[in-house]
Amino acid sequence: MLIGSAVWAESTPMKKGYETHKNAQAFIDTMVNKHGFEREYVVGLLKKAEKKPSILAAIARPAEKTKPWHEYRNIFLKEKRIQDGVDFWLAHQDILAAVQKETGIPANIIVAIIGVETRYGQYMGSYRVLDALTTLGFDYPKRGAFFTRQLEAFLLLTREQHQDPLTLKGSYAGAMGYGQFIPSSYRSFAVDFDGDGFADIWNNKKDAIASVANYFKAHGWQNGEPVAERASKAAQFPRQLLNIGSRPKTPANELATLGFAPLSRQPVSLKPAMALEFTGVNGPEYWLGYNNFYVITRYNRNKMYALAVYQLSEEISSAKRAAEAAVAAQPKRQ
Repeated sequence: MLIGSAVWAESTPMKKGYETHKNAQAFIDTMVNKHGFEREYVVGLLKKAEKKPSILAAIARPAEKTKPWHEYRNIFLKEKRIQDGVDFWLAHQDILAAVQKETGIPANIIVAIIGVETRYGQYMGSYRVLDALTTLGFDYPKRGAFFTRQLEAFLLLTREQHQDPLTLKGSYAGAMGYGQFIPSSYRSFAVDFDGDGFADIWNNKKDAIASVANYFKAHGWQNGEPVAERASKAAQFPRQLLNIGSRPKTPANELATLGFAPLSRQPVSLKPAMALEFTGVNGPEYWLGYNNFYVITRYNRNKMYALAVYQLSEEISSAKRAAEAAVAAQPKRQ
């Protein structure tokens, strides 16, 4: 019923515009006095902004039941998403190689992020960003302050990038483009990779790919360092050390001494790591998460998200190597 109600409300004639909303004047004053916008311009934009009940329904909908890791993983580690990732990589391998060389961010990680966020650009959102951010900024008090700041950042980026704020589209929460950047992230990390004067993360794959890479570089990705690896947990390992904090702090060799060690026979790293436990199909899965795992969580704080991105990146790499080997093994025509 909730979905049906949202659709009905969206099609019902209603008053447009946010220029007279009780919170609008303060926002208008901020844009004029702090950022030098013309008052008439800001008022005109708010007048054209539309309240979207379907957005409020989506964000207010009770959160889905938290899925265990093995169910969450299956959302993203499907064969089609892996194969689509290979296809995306092969179609844009020159761009990915150039960006990887310049930033140090592995191509498979960039591809996996885009695959998780938008299925390689297939689902980037159909709401006008202006509508999404005014609806949530002015009519969703629980997080109104946050979305009002994003609306502020959105108007700034449209001015900086010489874009029409009435045409740019994104998700119901105002996330944009292949990598689903919110406006503040766009202003900090979006890249005009081809130098055409616009960091176009919506239509220009060069800019979109480079922007994702720049986000990771800015958040401290360490080129050539591990992301995560499977581990085993001894009975004596203190449970209070599992899944704590967001940033790795304890050297992996110290965790190993306490009973949390990598399954591989490689020498135990001296670098900081997190001891992670996830609910697998056959019981607990244990993982060591290193700095690069933490960097993935800067994109989305959910640790299952970070592990899904990492595993998808590995599966895409493996499938790409297999596809290339199969092509190389085919007999050459005489």
